[in-house]
Amino acid sequence: MEDKAQIQEAIKVQGEVVRKLKSEKASKEQIDEEVAKLLELKARLGGGDDGKHQFVLKTPKGTRDYNPKQMAIRERVFNTITRCFKRHGAETIDTPVFELKETLTGKYGEDSKLIYDLKDQGGELLSLRYDLTVPFARYLAMNKITNIKRYHIAKVYRRDNPAMTRGRYREFYQCDFDIAGQYDAMIPDAECLKIVHEILSELELGDFRIKVNDRRILDGMFAVCGVPDDKFRTICSTVDKLDKLPWQEVRKEMVDEKGLSEEAADQIGEYVSLHGGMDLAERLLQDPRMSQSKQACAGLSDIKLLFSYLQLFQVTDKVVFDLSLARGLDYYTGVIYEAVLTQAGVAPASNDAQNGSEESVSVGSVAGGGRYDGLVGMFDPKNRKVPCVGVSIGIERIFSIMEQRAEAAAEKVRTTEVQVLVASAQKNLLEERLRLVTELWNAGIKAEVMYKKNPKLLSQLQLCEETGIPLVAILGEQELKDGVVKLRVVASREEVDVSRSDLITEIKRRTSEA
Repeated sequence: MEDKAQIQEAIKVQGEVVRKLKSEKASKEQIDEEVAKLLELKARLGGGDDGKHQFVLKTPKGTRDYNPKQMAIRERVFNTITRCFKRHGAETIDTPVFELKETLTGKYGEDSKLIYDLKDQGGELLSLRYDLTVPFARYLAMNKITNIKRYHIAKVYRRDNPAMTRGRYREFYQCDFDIAGQYDAMIPDAECLKIVHEILSELELGDFRIKVNDRRILDGMFAVCGVPDDKFRTICSTVDKLDKLPWQEVRKEMVDEKGLSEEAADQIGEYVSLHGGMDLAERLLQDPRMSQSKQACAGLSDIKLLFSYLQLFQVTDKVVFDLSLARGLDYYTGVIYEAVLTQAGVAPASNDAQNGSEESVSVGSVAGGGRYDGLVGMFDPKNRKVPCVGVSIGIERIFSIMEQRAEAAAEKVRTTEVQVLVASAQKNLLEERLRLVTELWNAGIKAEVMYKKNPKLLSQLQLCEETGIPLVAILGEQELKDGVVKLRVVASREEVDVSRSDLITEIKRRTSEA
């Protein structure tokens, strides 16, 4: 048992840390983290004065609760995304939240260390899913499915260092859209980019760019720059950091940590600073070094074909061919892409490789994906390949942006969909209110009553104002005698008497107009 005096001293010190952070107006995340430590220390003191166990009331690190207002925003976003997936002809599936550990092992490159392994319960060795793509590939191989267009919206888990202000969590949703099957080159790939364009445009998150590259171009580039074969994947993971780190730091990691020669690193540096469109692909096909690589040439030809389809889909205004895009996951085999939001008027990061002259700066990736033709074959006993291409929408970052926006605009977000409150103007009308609300529910109308026998009319009207209920159906003795209901529009305070037989039609008419 820890010495009580020691814990009390630690509580005192930790209390000072929290007070200091508050006085310095530190970030909410920093303060919350230190407050959580303080609460843990207090809980270690054991029970309170009444001998009751004191619980540490906090969510686990890297997770959060969502209040009704936040959930209303989330539902709006999910509905937009789901509508888009369905518009493009996708069906949906679900898979278990945990998989056999061996299913996930060796699919994520250096990120494999972020997989959550579950405690051995004397049976199978299990891990929480890291993404929705590997379970999808396992599902295809297991069920011998060779073509499907599917979407899947579910939670995934990563033992990451959370940065919750930037929408990075240990438990978070992914929204995936994938096309599996043998099709002509670049047609499904172009549709995935069209979907990203549609979703980001419809959510009105601000300006965005979709960066495109190809794993074969990267591998070809590494080969002609003198990167040894066994270092391709690890150098790829380092190049993937270019959106977060300046070129000099990335170069240092390649040379000092990954053991790459300085000449090779500098040659890579020349290529990863390039971005453009179809014209860049044509230029690289003529490049004396790049043209030596068959792999790179195949990738560049496909990028040209992709841009021709993107022109037909009317999305080339937002798409850029960017040789610094790497995406660290091991399973990509062809085209890769990533969508980033750009924020005008922010000084660009000092990133030599990113041509710092641009006026806008990336505020983080909000979607990513690519082609992975070999993943299903890894699970198939006969190594039968099912070509796949897909995209994942980074929903948590989108939520963070939309929540901040709603807060900044002091936007009133409705958390219920109630269309009408059944109210009474006098006492002793509870039974009549319950009769009427039942009629409305049976007709499919979203309705509510206050849970009081004799509520004041003013209280009932105030409830509508506070929660955004647009209509009130008011019952009084006179209305009951006349066989009518007084229908009040909350916003304009206009009142009309509607016969009981016409009430449902009138409510439906008014709510459909709203």
